[in-house]
Amino acid sequence: MSGVPQVVFACVRNGGRSVISRVLAEHYAGGRVVALSAGTQPGERIHPEVAEVLERLGLDTSAERPELLTRETVAASTVAITLGCGEECPYVPGVRYVDWPVADPGGQDEAGVRAVVADLDARVRGLLVELVPDLALPPSVLTGG
Repeated sequence: MSGVPQVVFACVRNGGRSVISRVLAEHYAGGRVVALSAGTQPGERIHPEVAEVLERLGLDTSAERPELLTRETVAASTVAITLGCGEECPYVPGVRYVDWPVADPGGQDEAGVRAVVADLDARVRGLLVELVPDLALPPSVLTGG
C-alpha cells in the first residue's frame, strides 16, 4: 500500500456519516485512496435510511458493517476525519485529525439524509483532491453524471 493515502472516517455508531463518507471516498478515489469507516461504539447495522439513499444514488452498501474504531486503525491512517465522536476517538500523535461537523442522518427522512449526503459529498471530494492532487474526480453522484 506504499504511497496510497489512507483515511479513516470515524463517528459513534458507524451507521451513518462515516459510512456515507467511506462509500463516497471509495467511489470517487478509484483505488488511489484507502477509505475506512469505524465507530467508537459501533451499532449492529448501518441506518436503513442511509443505505436506501446511497443505493438510489447507485452506491452499493451491501458489504457495509459497523466496525470498532481502534488506535491501530487511526495510526495506519494519513488522516482521521471525525464526525461526532469527539473526545472518544483515540488520539495518535502524527496523524492529522479533521473534524467535520455534519448532522446525523439517523432517523431522518429522505430529504434529510440527502442533505447530509450532499454535505459529505462536497467534503469528501475536496479531501480527495487534497490527498491526491492529480486525481481526476468523476462527476458527483448527486448530479446524476
